[in-house]
Amino acid sequence: MRFSQREIKDLFFAWILISLAFAILFSGGYNDLFFGKQILSVTFLYALIASFVTAGIGFVLHELAHKYVSQGYGLWAEFKAFYNMLFLAIAFSLAGFIIAAPGAVMIHGMITREKNGKISLAGPVANFILGILFLGGMLFFSSGLLGVIMTYGLRINALLAIFNMIPFGAFDGAKIIVWNKGVYWVSVALFLGLFLFSFFI
Repeated sequence: MRFSQREIKDLFFAWILISLAFAILFSGGYNDLFFGKQILSVTFLYALIASFVTAGIGFVLHELAHKYVSQGYGLWAEFKAFYNMLFLAIAFSLAGFIIAAPGAVMIHGMITREKNGKISLAGPVANFILGILFLGGMLFFSSGLLGVIMTYGLRINALLAIFNMIPFGAFDGAKIIVWNKGVYWVSVALFLGLFLFSFFI
């Protein structure tokens, strides 16, 4: 893949900021973080490490999958961070919930409905594969920090996969269902199945 210097910077800061937002959320938000002194504890450090490896990497690889397929089609594709949304995600995490839109891959060139559908599907598929890998990791690490990372990695990536399949607006699902309804519904079944399964293990 080809990257511009600005894109590398945007990917790096998007990874850092979205990971921080999830770490704050995992630590209980503003009250637990500051009044409960979580920010000075090993618990927050564990949450930060887990967020970098699970949520942060999940978001970055989702966008890189879009970029990889786009460039494979000979299209211009570059990730652009939405810094306002990243700082908003941190603000929301302090309140105990999160709305994350760290950025998007901007694409230019001659693009067909099929190409657009496949480019869009690449992101959720990347999260699905990551979720499966974390699920496999749970067979070897069921406790301690690594156990937490595997569990959160599975749930977060399964959530990212199914959430992005919403079939309207700027979501990936809107472009996939226009391209191929059969692929869309099979993908939804797989992603939703993994997400639901993650709460029964």
